[in-house]
Parts: sequence; structure tokens; C-alpha cells
Amino acid sequence: MSYKILLPQEIMREGREYLESRGYQLIDGSGMEEADIIRDIADCDGIIVRLSKMSDRVFDAAKKLKVVARHGAGYDTVDLESAKRHGVTVLNAPVANSMSVAELAIFYMLHCSRNFKLVEEKMLSEYYWAKLRTPKVELDGKTLGLVGVGNIGSRVALKALHGFNMNVIAYDPYKTQEQMPEGVELTNDFDRIFQESDFVSLHCPATAETFDFVGEKQFSMMKPTAYFINTARGKLVDEKALYHALSTQRIAGAGVDVLKKEPFDPEDPIFTLSNIVIAPHIGAATKEATDRASLHSAIGVDEVLSGKKPSWPVPGF
Repeated sequence: MSYKILLPQEIMREGREYLESRGYQLIDGSGMEEADIIRDIADCDGIIVRLSKMSDRVFDAAKKLKVVARHGAGYDTVDLESAKRHGVTVLNAPVANSMSVAELAIFYMLHCSRNFKLVEEKMLSEYYWAKLRTPKVELDGKTLGLVGVGNIGSRVALKALHGFNMNVIAYDPYKTQEQMPEGVELTNDFDRIFQESDFVSLHCPATAETFDFVGEKQFSMMKPTAYFINTARGKLVDEKALYHALSTQRIAGAGVDVLKKEPFDPEDPIFTLSNIVIAPHIGAATKEATDRASLHSAIGVDEVLSGKKPSWPVPGF
């Protein structure tokens, strides 16, 4: 009897074909909410999750479950402690979306540097004001401060160094200078990232230690001409502090791909600001990244269920 793999959301053809060619039975779920997964998962050996949350209640209902594969780099939607208690291996796809997210971080830097949101807002009614009076700067020669230099942060660093002639400093307590891309200066001074950088970009996971670890103190240290970029996780940032820094022009602007509440709250006052660009978590939403994430998730599921050492286990598994 073949192993059953639950798919609460569709995965791309590459992932489906990889599993089906190896004899797995793919179960298309009835929905992506907790109740849907609980209803569907009882007889399944594995699951590939995209937006769905894997809660303790889900693990309790999953009596045969052996592996959870997160279709992407982040894994904060999985109750890792519950997974461990239930003996379930948790995987992610940390390199599948790295290039797409890195490109988006650079996009936000460019968007902010030209004050493009305000330009768009004003150009039809006040053409010359939008053209000549909105502040605009180059990336060339500016300092980029990275928080986290993993798969994504490293790619951002290389693009900034070689594509835009930027200076790059980085903070990552889990890395050494020898592990940095050539040209990147590693610092153990977290404050320095905010004090010296013209652009600060976050590339670290959401954990108990990193929840709200960028807030009022960090924004108060930034230059008034500096920009804040977050393509990682909304949980990393104190959003009230970010709103205050932007609304009082304490910093020049921000580009964020994520907020704490997703889907967004239309009443959130941050959407009234002209010096921030926000997108609905599109960093990994390119065709290429989605194809890779589906394939890597499928490979991981097969590795675990075949008794092999998985290529991309979440830390601790």
C-alpha cells in the first residue's frame, strides 16, 4: 500500500510528478483551514503545507503522520514542539525561493530610493512637483545593513555589492566572517546596523528571540534619510513603532512584503502613509520559486518516507 500525501493546497506539476512517479498517492485536500486538514489528515503519512497552519490539534488528529514539508523557507506556521512530541519530522525549502526574495528586497530598495509611491500619487495632479520635488537618491555608494546572512541575505549582499556598488555590513550571530560573501563586513554590534546604514534589510526567521526585535529603539537610531526593508516575517517588527517612525519622518521610508496580520486589515493606519510600499507577501510568489519549492518539498517527503537523511530539515529535526 502506497504512502498518502495530503495537499491542502495545490503544488506545482514538478512536485506532483516527482511523488506520483515514485508511487505516492496524493490526496487533494478539501480546504486549507484547520478544520479541513483535521478532517482530511487522519490516514495520511505526509503533508505539504503552503499557507495552512499545522497546530497541535492537527498533529493530534494525524495518527499516521510522519513528515511535514513546508512549501517555502519559513516554518513559523508549524507548531514545532507538537511535531516533536508526535514524532513528526518537519522540513522546509530554504533555497527554493532565495533568488526571488533577494530580487524583491532589491526592488524595494529601488522603489524607496526614488520615492516611487509618492511620485505615483502626485504625478497626474502635480507633475513637476512629482518630477522635481520628491526626494530621490541613488543606491550607488550607499551602505546596506543586513540582519541575517543566510541563503537570501547572502544573495542580497552580492547583488548590492556587484550590481550597485554598495557597502555592505551584516549582523548574524550564527555566522563567522569567513562565512560572509567576499566584501561583506560582519559586525557583532546589532545597533551599528541601524546607526550606519542607508538601507536596513531583514533576512532572519521568526522565532521567540526575534519577535518584535526591531522597534522604537532601532528606528530612533536610524538616519532620517534611511530606509527600512522587510521581506522576512511581520513578526520581527513592532509595527506601531514602524508607523510612528514613518509618520513622523524619523526615517525616510520603508518597503515591506509582510505584516503581522495577513491577509491585511484595510483599516490599519499604515496604509495611509505615502512613504511605505507594502505587498501581500509576494517574495516567493514567482513561477520559478514556486516550481522549486514544490519540487524540493516533494524530494523532502520522499527522503523521509524512504528512510533517507533529509536534505532540508528544520533546525532541531
